[in-house]
Amino acid sequence: MDFDTYQTEARKTAIYKGKDTALGIYYCALGLGEAGEIQGKVKKIIRDDDEKVTQSRRLDIIKEMGDNLWYLANLAEELGTSLNRIAIENIEKLKSRQERNMLKGDGDNR
Repeated sequence: MDFDTYQTEARKTAIYKGKDTALGIYYCALGLGEAGEIQGKVKKIIRDDDEKVTQSRRLDIIKEMGDNLWYLANLAEELGTSLNRIAIENIEKLKSRQERNMLKGDGDNR
């Protein structure tokens, strides 16, 4: 499945208050708190699994990544863009930074 297809399919399951309004943007952006679920599962690898990535933990993290992807896809939709466009622009930005030896450091406009 490609990003465009995923975004279309994810949108079919998008049921939330404020869809296609500013509230929809807020809802999807706040849903990205799901990234904390990934962090929690990774933290448990350190705390509970002696820093070994078990198959069960791996699958749990992948599932949480899917939840994050759903929110990203719907946030993109709310903002009138596509995950595909975001991916292309991100790679272009990173390649430009790489060519200018600016991958390290901080700041959005390197």
